[in-house]
Amino acid sequence: MRTEHLSRFDFASAAVDPELFLETAGSRLNAGGRAIAYFAVPDNGIFRLVLAVAFDREGRLEVYSAPASGSFRSLTPSFPELHLFEREIYETSGLKPEGHPWLKPIRFNTPGSVPGVTEYFTVHGSQVHEVAVGPVHAGVIEPGHFRFQCHGERVFHLEIMLGYQHRGVEARLSAGPDARSIHYAETLAGDTSIGHAWAYCGAVEALAGVNVPPRAQALRGLMLELERLANHTGDLGALAGDVAYLPTASFCGRLRGDFLNMTALVCGNRFGRNMLKPGGVNFDLDFALIKELKLRLDNTYRDVENAVSLLWETGSVTDRLEETGVVSKEVAEGLGIVGPAARASGVGLDTRRNFPYGPYEDFTMSVSGSGDVYSRAYVRWLEIQKSVELVGGWLDALPEGPIETECGPLAPGSAAVSLIEGWRGQICHFALTGADGRFRHYKVVDPSFHNWQALAMALRGGEISDFPLCNKSFNLSYCGRDL
Repeated sequence: MRTEHLSRFDFASAAVDPELFLETAGSRLNAGGRAIAYFAVPDNGIFRLVLAVAFDREGRLEVYSAPASGSFRSLTPSFPELHLFEREIYETSGLKPEGHPWLKPIRFNTPGSVPGVTEYFTVHGSQVHEVAVGPVHAGVIEPGHFRFQCHGERVFHLEIMLGYQHRGVEARLSAGPDARSIHYAETLAGDTSIGHAWAYCGAVEALAGVNVPPRAQALRGLMLELERLANHTGDLGALAGDVAYLPTASFCGRLRGDFLNMTALVCGNRFGRNMLKPGGVNFDLDFALIKELKLRLDNTYRDVENAVSLLWETGSVTDRLEETGVVSKEVAEGLGIVGPAARASGVGLDTRRNFPYGPYEDFTMSVSGSGDVYSRAYVRWLEIQKSVELVGGWLDALPEGPIETECGPLAPGSAAVSLIEGWRGQICHFALTGADGRFRHYKVVDPSFHNWQALAMALRGGEISDFPLCNKSFNLSYCGRDL
């Protein structure tokens, strides 16, 4: 079943024969498709496999489904981007992907499972040693376990084990929609409140057949770019801190707060919660608020420009960032990574350009292609410049009209795929409705789900002392991956 971005479609029309399903999946991925979601849905006592494939250059989505029981042929050996998806299918449904090279839990949500208790990959040799980090860390951060196989300082292999934060968010969303659903979406990954709230609203609006007013779309875009500005600015400061360059680290830590305060000025919450709702937004801008936001944006951006320019002008900083933690374009494409990390490896993927939505018209993206920490930092700086340009343009020419429209009941027996470019990368929400017009299944794919393995590859062959820097250059979400 082929579908355009955010369109509603009859889920039954996506059904194919089980063997044809796997053949089609392989042929479409070989033809340049990229898996954006792959999961199992309970269906009248059995399970149904569902695969959504994006063809980014054409801006086209294809969705296929087939019944499955017992086991199915693993596609991971041919398409590594599916390795986590198939492990998740096994964990949630019991359907076994035969031939999967490393079938182990990813969220430990089966009865009797204990987080972290599993087999780990081991490299044997008289001079090989193992370094285990976490899941409890020294800072106030979420839990995650990192296990290094090393020879001296050199890293042979890094295995990343998460799943300690599993909260059952998808299951709760599947019980909706109700008054709490939007709040589950916007707190799914707290630093991406606008991104996930918009993806949720997009799915609901597609199923309800609602067109959101242009002014509300522009306000959503403004809030999404403020979220991007806050996080990219904070990340550049954190990267500076990891190489002990305190001027940029100190300035950017404060300036991140300035962007968050702009968000709070609009809706009363620094993370943008309660701003979005199906059908539109809850808060509007008047002339005085627009004037204040423009003044703050100009002043804050000027300070960010000064703080970040110190990074590129300081040889000891660039020497530490360049050629560290390289992820080649081939590896990035093979793993299906998304967002700034993908663009830093030369992969031309940005949902705002490939699958335009809302106020994003004629969008151009920033690509810097060497795949090292420097590139991942510099892409953030390019995106900061673009976000400031977008926000400034919307503030100067905000469309007139209402900020919401009524969002009625959802179409029964239907499905919708909603894609949003969050600050970490592409967010995918896939909603299925039952005969009663309520969700019967809700699938969320946070960009971190695609990108954690890229961090492991960035360390391969490098030094273990590079880990904090590489980790921060991706800055992936634990809770967004665990759901």
